[in-house]
Amino acid sequence: MAAVLLEVAATLSLKGALERPAFLVLVVLGYVGAFGALTLVLRAGMGLGVAYGIWGAAGVALTAVASAVVFDETITPVMAAGLVLVVAGVLCIELGAQAARRARPGADGLTGEGS
Repeated sequence: MAAVLLEVAATLSLKGALERPAFLVLVVLGYVGAFGALTLVLRAGMGLGVAYGIWGAAGVALTAVASAVVFDETITPVMAAGLVLVVAGVLCIELGAQAARRARPGADGLTGEGS
């Protein structure tokens, strides 16, 4: 979640930096922090496809909603449907990854020896 929130803050700051260049500091710090947090998640063992998918989809969705609130940008019904599809796609990836982990031999902690 930290990676997502830092990336969203950096992206919103990027738009703010168009009028206030001092926001570029927040852009750099946000993106460096986001990649750092993503690295920690990968080190903890989450699969790259799942981690990046969650990060990307949540980032897109939160950035769109936040930009509508902060910058008064419009979210059309077609855009909203696209955001729902992106989130649904990442959910499918996560559910598929969980099923793959369960189906992998030895994923239950049993080695098959002596059982």
